[in-house]
Amino acid sequence: MIRDTAVTRYGKLSIIMHWLMLALFVGVYACVEIKGYLPKGSEGRSMLMGLHGLFGASIFALVWIRLIGRLTPRPPIIPKPPAWQTAIAHLTHLALYGLMIVTPVLAWLMLAAGDKPFPYFGFHVPAPVAIDPDLAKQLKYWHEWIGSAGYWLIGLHALAGLFHHYWVKDNTLQRMLIERARS
Repeated sequence: MIRDTAVTRYGKLSIIMHWLMLALFVGVYACVEIKGYLPKGSEGRSMLMGLHGLFGASIFALVWIRLIGRLTPRPPIIPKPPAWQTAIAHLTHLALYGLMIVTPVLAWLMLAAGDKPFPYFGFHVPAPVAIDPDLAKQLKYWHEWIGSAGYWLIGLHALAGLFHHYWVKDNTLQRMLIERARS
């Protein structure tokens, strides 16, 4: 009996991490969008911002596992896409990883400069910068700007997967889908 050892799907850890990160991003963005409907200083708004920070810090913690996972063999796209599509995919992935690393770091710096704690599951992460309200405002601007750009990056990533699945009809999306149990 000959076994086919070709990698056709991402590993289970990569697939789980991919969809877990999506759930965390939905949480991050939902908290920000919903808080806008609540009065400033309200308990609900404060709770949502706490969850926003928890989800964002979780993304930062888990992105390192995802990066290590990228060292494992990746299944090829069949049929192979043109080089320009591969280049755009690599740039988009690089930007997404940048989003997952830079945005939480900016939040940490912003909170520290604004003399606010950065709690994570009951632990308070030490402040890496001195209190500086002007710096806090600048960091807030960049945190929010990059966060807003994240909507577009995530949307582009999702649309590309759907484009490949329904228009090109290659295996791009199937490689990352959770495998259904076979009966």
